[in-house]
Amino acid sequence: MQTSLADFIRDTPEGKRAEQILRNCVHCGFCTATCPTYQLLGDELDGPRGRIYQIKQILEGESPSAHIRDHLDRCLVCRACETTCPSGVEYHHLLDIGRETLGQLTPRSFHERLTRRAMVWVFSEPRRFAPLLGLARLVRPALPATLRNKILPAQQHASPQPGPANGRKAHRRMLLLDGCVQPALAPQINQALSLLLARLGVHAQVVPQAGCCGALPQHLDEPERARAMARRNIDAWLPELDAGAEALVVTASGCGAHIKDYPTLLADDPAYAEGARRIAEKTHDPVEILLEEDLRKLQAEPRQARVAVHTPCTLQHGLGLGGRLRVLLTKLGYPLAQTTEDHLCCGSAGTYSLTQPRIAAQLRKRKLQALRVDSPDLIVTANIGCLGHLQDEGGVPVLHWLNLVAEDLPSPHESTLATP
Repeated sequence: MQTSLADFIRDTPEGKRAEQILRNCVHCGFCTATCPTYQLLGDELDGPRGRIYQIKQILEGESPSAHIRDHLDRCLVCRACETTCPSGVEYHHLLDIGRETLGQLTPRSFHERLTRRAMVWVFSEPRRFAPLLGLARLVRPALPATLRNKILPAQQHASPQPGPANGRKAHRRMLLLDGCVQPALAPQINQALSLLLARLGVHAQVVPQAGCCGALPQHLDEPERARAMARRNIDAWLPELDAGAEALVVTASGCGAHIKDYPTLLADDPAYAEGARRIAEKTHDPVEILLEEDLRKLQAEPRQARVAVHTPCTLQHGLGLGGRLRVLLTKLGYPLAQTTEDHLCCGSAGTYSLTQPRIAAQLRKRKLQALRVDSPDLIVTANIGCLGHLQDEGGVPVLHWLNLVAEDLPSPHESTLATP
C-alpha cells in the first residue's frame, strides 16, 4: 500500500511504525472473512481493511469524517484479522496509533471522556473496585440478568494458598499476575493455578507492587497511563526474575496478550525498552506452562461431563495458542464436545460489552450457539472477561479451565504421583 503521511506524524516513531504496517498491507480482503463486526454489519468500513484505509486517511492529513470514530470504536481488537492476514499486518498496533491520533485531532465529547475515565478509575484499581463490587452485590437481585452475569457473578472465595503435595519446600518459583478485577470477581482462578503449580513442585508468588497490566487504559484512550502501569509492573517483576523466578504466569489471556505487547508500548523509552522485552519473553499462559510439565503429576479421574472449549481471541490470536487448550484437556482425559466458529469473538473484549452493548450481545448469542451445538455439559474458557460475558442463568455452566482441572485433582494424600 502506497503512503504519504502528513508532516505532523511522518518522522515520529509512531509515524514510522504506522508507515511500515500500512505498506505491508496488500488490501487483499482476506481479513474481512474473519472479522466479527464485518460479519454482523456487512459494512466495509467496519472491517479491518476499511479501518486501515480510514486510519491511513487520518495519518495522511485528511480531516476525520464525523463517523470515523464510530467505525474504529466498533473494532473489538480480537486480532482474528492478524491470524488470517497473509502479509503479517500488525493491525492492532496500527489501530492504537490511529485511535490515539484521532483523539488528539478530534477529542471525544466531555460525556464520553468522563465515562471512559470513570471505567479506568474503577476497574483498574482493586482497592477501588473491590468495595464498589461489594456494594453492588447488595442490590444484585434487582439488576438485569446481563449485568448480573457480566459484572456481578455469584461471589466465590479462594481457599488458602496450597503448598507442594509432598509437604517439602518448592525449589522452583513462578510469578503470578493478580490483576485488577479478577481478585474480587474470581479469586479462585489464581488459587487453582497455585494448586496445580504446587503439585508440580512450583511455588506461585504474587508480587504486591504490581497491579493492572494496563490493557484497560490502553483501550480506553489513556495510553500514557497504560505505559505508566507497564513501567510499574516491570519495576516489580524484573528483580524477582533476576532472583530466580522462572516465569510470569498470567491466568487472564487478555492481560497476557497485553503484557506481550510491552516491547511495542515502551519501544521509545530507552530506560524501559529492554526490561519490557525481558518481561514479554518471560510471560506465559498457564496452558504453555502445563504442556511443558509432567502431566502425570496432575492426573486425576476427570468428571465425565462433556466439555466445550471456548478459546478467547487473546489466547488464539493475541498469544498464538489456538488449539493448545484442547490438546491439554484431551491429554488430561476430558471428553470434549464439538464447537463451531471458534475464530469469532464472543463480544466481551474487555469493556467492549459496556461501550458497545448491542454488538456485544449479538456476538454473545452467536458464540453461545456455537459452543452449545454439540450439547455440552460444561463450557470452559481462559479469560476473566469472557467468563463473565458468557454466563447464562439457567444455561450451560461456564468456568475457567484451571478451576475444572484443579477441582478434579485428588487430595495430596490420595495421590501416588506426588512430586518426589
